[in-house]
Amino acid sequence: MGGAVKEITRTGPNHEGVDEFNAVLASSQYTIAYFTATWCGPCRQISPVYQKFAEQFSIPGYLSFTKIDVDLQPELAQMYDIRAMPSFIFFKDGKRVKVNGIYKLEGGNPPVLGAAVGKLGKLAKEKAMAAAEGGK
Repeated sequence: MGGAVKEITRTGPNHEGVDEFNAVLASSQYTIAYFTATWCGPCRQISPVYQKFAEQFSIPGYLSFTKIDVDLQPELAQMYDIRAMPSFIFFKDGKRVKVNGIYKLEGGNPPVLGAAVGKLGKLAKEKAMAAAEGGK
């Protein structure tokens, strides 16, 4: 376990950022998308917390963590109706899902984010362990 946050950095007129994000969604059963901005004070406070969650819970192919700068990726921000930063959206098999009753977490609330990450982390770990056992 443990891994880095995948920053969505590709820009351009041909939906490069959307394509990059979709590739991340396709590569992992669960994904947490963190929408941020460089000028956002609460984002700067929650970023190290999010990074620690990624290091603790990410499992390649099962749980990935992304970071999306809304100023660099306005198309993604619009697609997911991002109106406040930070915002966190949860995905399973590329589709948005509720986690602990939350469809989109707005604001830097470490305990609420931690509960959602913990739940997805547990589910991802169970899936990874089941796959490993099935492959023996």
